[in-house]
Amino acid sequence: MSELPLIQAHSLSVKRGNKLILDQVNLSVFSGEITTVVGPNGSGKSTLLKALIGGLPLSSGNVKKKASLRVGYLPQTVNIDPTLPLSVERLLSLPNRISKQQSDAALDEAGVLDVAKSQFTELSGGQRQRVLLARALLGKPDVVLLDEPTQGLDQPGSAAFYRQIDDIRQRVGCAILMVSHELHVVMASSDHVVCLNGHVCCAGRPEQVATAPEYRALFGSGTQGALALYRHEHTHHHHDH
Repeated sequence: MSELPLIQAHSLSVKRGNKLILDQVNLSVFSGEITTVVGPNGSGKSTLLKALIGGLPLSSGNVKKKASLRVGYLPQTVNIDPTLPLSVERLLSLPNRISKQQSDAALDEAGVLDVAKSQFTELSGGQRQRVLLARALLGKPDVVLLDEPTQGLDQPGSAAFYRQIDDIRQRVGCAILMVSHELHVVMASSDHVVCLNGHVCCAGRPEQVATAPEYRALFGSGTQGALALYRHEHTHHHHDH
């Protein structure tokens, strides 16, 4: 692999007050790959994403990015005043105005072209996440960072969202770095898994991580089911579009 990573964190540490939130984290994100960060609540997953895009000061270590790297980011929460009339098209034009063509292309990519004229606050949770995904795709990013993108969605909604992500990765060729708590999905749809609990407990291909004792210590042995599902998904390529 002579290919250079798009983003590379080396011994990245972040403190909040005196508390060490992230301790010596190493992470590489490669073009065209889906990398998923898993870990218990409070393990520093959101902090890691913010640190990688320069949203937080590092207490030590560094983050190297490919020159002129374009990053799309779908944060965990987006605070939009529910009383504010804000159409989907208008939301995509904030803060930078874009053409209808650009906005339609991004919505189409995220599978929600039909809601362009709708009020954002009237959409379902799944539609909102897809609109925010469209917003993250606007600048034709090399890498898209997604923080718990399926929080609050039901199982079919989550599965459909992850299929969309995989589809985008294949068509657009961008890298995906995602934080998720849904282990079964992670195992089925990631190329690379990083198990985080303040520090990197283990990392590697899904099947390597699922059998690692550190992973089992965090998530119990219930992940055997996840791995069975992973194998099933990968040995039976059913095309259910």
